[in-house]
Amino acid sequence: MKKGYIYVVLTAIIFSTLEIVLKLVAGVFNPIQLTFTRFFIGGLFLVPFTHKSLREKHISVKNDLVYFAFLGFLGIVISMGLYQLAVQTTKASVVAVLFSCNPVFVTILAFFLTGEVINKNNILSLILEIIGTLIIINPLNTKLSVLGIILTITSTLTFALYGVLGKRMCEKYGGVTVTCFGFIFGSLEMLVLIALSHNSFIANYFSLIGLPVFTNIPLFTGYSIKLLPILLYIFIVNTGIGYACYFKALEETSAQITSLVFFIKPILAPILALILLHEIIPFNMLIGILFILIGSLSSILPELHAYLMAHI
Repeated sequence: MKKGYIYVVLTAIIFSTLEIVLKLVAGVFNPIQLTFTRFFIGGLFLVPFTHKSLREKHISVKNDLVYFAFLGFLGIVISMGLYQLAVQTTKASVVAVLFSCNPVFVTILAFFLTGEVINKNNILSLILEIIGTLIIINPLNTKLSVLGIILTITSTLTFALYGVLGKRMCEKYGGVTVTCFGFIFGSLEMLVLIALSHNSFIANYFSLIGLPVFTNIPLFTGYSIKLLPILLYIFIVNTGIGYACYFKALEETSAQITSLVFFIKPILAPILALILLHEIIPFNMLIGILFILIGSLSSILPELHAYLMAHI
């Protein structure tokens, strides 16, 4: 049990630094290029853990490879592609806080897609987190990128959908295995998109509609010895170790305990962004974070209390 809490804290710290380190290299790499490399290397890092898990369970994944490919497309190509674009277009701290609303979206989607029970605490949580998000965005006097906010929210929603649709596979194969195959399939699918971006017709089309980021996407440019420590941190620590710790926390504790990661992150990420990126935390953002934290707490507190009472 104590080991599980260690994994929760490690995951929260690692995930809280993600948007910050991505921001440090945002102007150097094409966002699609960086997303591909991040998840491909992160997926390779998880291969030994996946191999061990499948061997212990004595099962094969060959019958579900198409579904893994679909999950990879949804979670990596779409959600994480939008996420990387969001980091480039708005503050890292804002992306981090809004993405922490993910558990509430999971609850809502699970209710509609899998019939999971939704209670009054979940509804209260959703209302509070929507209020918190609106306060942060401040639509009446916003100084944030509207495009960045839309990208972040869309990324969060699609990642929540990825989690809900991947739950059945997690129950069958385990979270690390599902993550590994999702990462590898998603990155390979993104590699196909990178190749297509060099087609003159496709490149000209995206240029005409104002999306040059999807034209002639590079694969190897931008890398240097100077950036190697940051890149290794993104690929291995943020992606590989971060997700490994997250799923180890799920194995050692419960979904409710593990969801504390998304309670810690909205507190820690803006502080780290202030220290490392000198991003000022405006008053409306502090109030918005407070609403999101109260919303997250109202959602997990009853389950958390029941879990702790059962294990004390």
